[in-house]
Amino acid sequence: MTTSADARSGKTHRDENFPVASRLIRPRHRGAILAFYAFVRAADDVADHPSIADAEKLMLIDRLEDTLLGRSDVEPDGVRLREALAARGLSPRHAQDLLTAFRLDITKRRYRDWDDLIGYCSYSAMPVGRFVLDVHGESRATWPANDALCAALQIINHLQDCGADYRGLDRVYIPLDVLAREHETVEALGRDEASPALQRGLAQLATRTMALLDRAEPLAIEVRDLRLGLEIAAIARLARTLARALQRRDPLSQRVHLTRGGFAGVSLLGILHGLGRRALHARASGAGAAQDA
Repeated sequence: MTTSADARSGKTHRDENFPVASRLIRPRHRGAILAFYAFVRAADDVADHPSIADAEKLMLIDRLEDTLLGRSDVEPDGVRLREALAARGLSPRHAQDLLTAFRLDITKRRYRDWDDLIGYCSYSAMPVGRFVLDVHGESRATWPANDALCAALQIINHLQDCGADYRGLDRVYIPLDVLAREHETVEALGRDEASPALQRGLAQLATRTMALLDRAEPLAIEVRDLRLGLEIAAIARLARTLARALQRRDPLSQRVHLTRGGFAGVSLLGILHGLGRRALHARASGAGAAQDA
């Protein structure tokens, strides 16, 4: 094996749980976002590959970073992202943070508590949203709400896939202290059905994730770009729908993913809600400005 191409899963941005550079995003921004996604997907596929030795995985991720930073041209996805960043004068920092997360996926299989998991999300999820905001020229004042939203999306994915992650990759993103409080062990994630105790623990994590989504609520109207704001509104509505499902359903034995139709319907509701919120915000801002005058 010589490049990350040998580890490809075949998964694309259309296969993700949440929209990636949907048609809502302005065409002039989509290319850079998709180049970022392709680079990240290449590294993710390396980290998740079932038959590559850990040492080789780390070597391949190092090669991706070397190409990103201009030290080689061996990885085409790295070259494309490097060129996209250079064209916009953007830093490779967000992509490098994602590579840190994939190295953690290879070397760290357990998370102590909620703070430990959020620390992982600071590398695995938050930089994705920050990159999209940077591409749009948005203020860094939007980062706190972005970070809460991106962490929520990551944890929803972890809850949905907790059984598969454990059985297939021996990865446990469910904090160990949550399992301990419910007198469960990681082996419970390998069963066909969650015990009542495990279900309680997973529901508690879904509830904490809803609190993250509450903190992320301002983001859709904080961003200046209308189309980006509407994509964020759609993503936030999808996340709330999935988090509510995870509060009451067992991801080991029940479907907690949206159907294609459900995805489209919930996204549309989010967009409409986002339009309404932005209209109200604009009206309130106009009224405030008139009073100040």
